[in-house]
Amino acid sequence: MTQAEANGPIIVAQGLVRRFKTGSTEVTAVRDIDLDVASGEFLAVTGRSGSGKTTLLNLLGGLDRPTTGTVLFKGQSVSAMSEAELTELRRHDVGFVFQSFGLLPILSAYENVELPLRINGVSRSDRRYRVQEALELVGLGARARHRPYELSGGEQQRVAIARALASRPSVILADEPTGELDSATGMGVMIALRDIAKAQGITVVVATHDLALVHMADRVKEMVDGAFHDGAAP
Repeated sequence: MTQAEANGPIIVAQGLVRRFKTGSTEVTAVRDIDLDVASGEFLAVTGRSGSGKTTLLNLLGGLDRPTTGTVLFKGQSVSAMSEAELTELRRHDVGFVFQSFGLLPILSAYENVELPLRINGVSRSDRRYRVQEALELVGLGARARHRPYELSGGEQQRVAIARALASRPSVILADEPTGELDSATGMGVMIALRDIAKAQGITVVVATHDLALVHMADRVKEMVDGAFHDGAAP
């Protein structure tokens, strides 16, 4: 990364619009979003279910393409990337954490974290180091051989965070990461994510409807009906 990239925004969204058609009905899930996300920032996007948070994160991470508008990642247009380029972006630069933990039940915590690295062709020795490092960071080094059913909900979400961290991404996009957890466990997971991200210099954009969690963010943007509330400046 150049010095300019380090000092400037890592993600820029310009005039972002995403429309979906359901039969003859057209729904605008994201409308006219402008957003700069600084490198190393912890940004919370709040809003009720259906407000467009998930769609926005999908657009920022290249899981979906905008109807109109542009997403820039480190100055490169995500919207213009080929499928192969998007795959590389998601493998190496962007980590995802979802509300449903997405762990494979037959695999141990270690194996769940290792699997994406194995798919990406990371060497065995490097995989071993990265997986153990990531599990230690989330406080689960001693639980590496446990399968998901042997872990609490909070521990399972920490494994999901470790899986995202193991690829050493520049950005983590977390969509309602505490949605299936009780409030105390959810707070613990969010504190862990925030502290690790700060220590590692990782940018985090988290979508959440839990207003108790947003005080941990560097900045908060509220979405209402696909747009930022009151047209707040990016």
